[in-house]
Amino acid sequence: MLTTIGKNAYDGSVLRGMFTAATLWLEKSCHQIDALNVFPVPDGDTGTNMLLTMRSTLDEVRGDEVPAGVVAGAMAHGALMGARGNSGVILSQFLRGLAQGLDGKERFNPADFSAALEQAATMSYRGLSRPVEGTILTVIRDTADAARQAVATAGDLASLFKVLTAAAAQSVARTPTLLPVLRQAGVVDAGGQGFLVILEGALRFLRGQEMEGEPDIISPSLPLVLIEYEMEEEEAYGYCTEFLVRGEYLDPDSVRRRLDKKGVSVMVVGDEGAIKVHLHTFDPGGALRYALKLGTLHDIQINNMDDQHREFLEIRRAAVPTVPVATVAVTWGEGMAQVFQSLGATGIVPGGSTMNPSTREMLRAVEAVPSQVVILLPNNGNVVPAAQQVDSLTGKRVVVIPTRTLPQGVTALLAFNAESPLEETVAAMEAATRDVTTLELTHAVRSTTMQGLKVRKGQGIAIVDGEMMAAGDSLTRVISSISSRLGLGEREVVTLYTGDGADPAETEAIAGLLRSSCAGQVEVVYGGQPHYNYIVSLEE
Repeated sequence: MLTTIGKNAYDGSVLRGMFTAATLWLEKSCHQIDALNVFPVPDGDTGTNMLLTMRSTLDEVRGDEVPAGVVAGAMAHGALMGARGNSGVILSQFLRGLAQGLDGKERFNPADFSAALEQAATMSYRGLSRPVEGTILTVIRDTADAARQAVATAGDLASLFKVLTAAAAQSVARTPTLLPVLRQAGVVDAGGQGFLVILEGALRFLRGQEMEGEPDIISPSLPLVLIEYEMEEEEAYGYCTEFLVRGEYLDPDSVRRRLDKKGVSVMVVGDEGAIKVHLHTFDPGGALRYALKLGTLHDIQINNMDDQHREFLEIRRAAVPTVPVATVAVTWGEGMAQVFQSLGATGIVPGGSTMNPSTREMLRAVEAVPSQVVILLPNNGNVVPAAQQVDSLTGKRVVVIPTRTLPQGVTALLAFNAESPLEETVAAMEAATRDVTTLELTHAVRSTTMQGLKVRKGQGIAIVDGEMMAAGDSLTRVISSISSRLGLGEREVVTLYTGDGADPAETEAIAGLLRSSCAGQVEVVYGGQPHYNYIVSLEE
């Protein structure tokens, strides 16, 4: 039962109850959260670190303490003493900020908690040398923003936490859009997910709910694709080094600046009497020798992240179900990668125009996908020869569909049928590529004459299936000049892929021109491809 004092005012026993319930709820999902972790190093222990930090948080709270500020301060001290890993250190900073916001208060109301939450979000960022968005930091900040907006209408703490958990869930689901490594891995941020679970546990306490069932783990809408760091198995990570320093007149900011020269992912939090240090370094001894000059060392932990990385890769690979036939596509542009993912591509190889991937890069992708039979889509004429070398270098069977443009690759993938015999599927995919015309629109980077066509630097140019067809002062005029040759009036399926930095007004003009000329529907899709303002797929 909640202990309240006054109307919708809560004492420290409520804080203790909220965080006790949050710890129990986190315990139910810590191993699932461990499996999510891919940033900044796939060490796979985010959930466990957060759980151990939460347990330490409660160890400092005595049962007879009821002033809210006293309880919050005790929890913050406990979190600092027991913080583990990136996520645990950030969580300790969050609790420190929360304690500062509630300092001196016997009890608190939703408005007090909302203000303290903003202080907690500020403190969460303060302990890091290089904060990264798309992590638990973003989720904490988004939650604090939601609290500020909702506090006026929140009648009690349970109402406020309902808003907080909803905002945190939305923020967690958004993390893959902010951090490419999450999007590539097909997961949300582990720390953010852990923070959401903590809020959910607190809300259950406030509602008087039992701790039955298990927390839900958010899955991003994007399917699993190749993880770029999986292709770099020889990359070294060094040692995850953590320790507590006790001393006098300690300066966390000064220590952080010094340790920035000795490693990465540096976090230093605490006060004049004690600081918690976390960093990744190839020389943990150097960091420890420096820290010994500051005071006495406690709770020293050093873990080899290369070993953790290898174990993580094995876990991830074992979790991916095998498929009869996998598809690997070479793409360039964030939007184009998402298009191929949405169509079911098993793996993505970054590359394309002016950045052709090597045979080795495609071989790594083929070896990584969970199938012994792989269909490879090079999607660029210059990539086709390198792709055709892959089959002879692997024990898997590799079939190359010689797609020379991205639209051909899209059309081929639409024709893919994993249930059909391989020969029939390949034949259908190859036939599909012959039914699409690719129009690429860009601007000339220099004056030249190609295929009998004079082009001035800066002019808009149209390239159709690899051949220069027209040039003009604007891209809309270029399309107009070749509309009859493209047979736009007979095209039933037209897709306009917009490039990186495409002008919205120009996009609307080109889309309008295509809609007025084509027999079918015109769809505009963000491609994000470099160099080409627009790529147009034309199908009959």
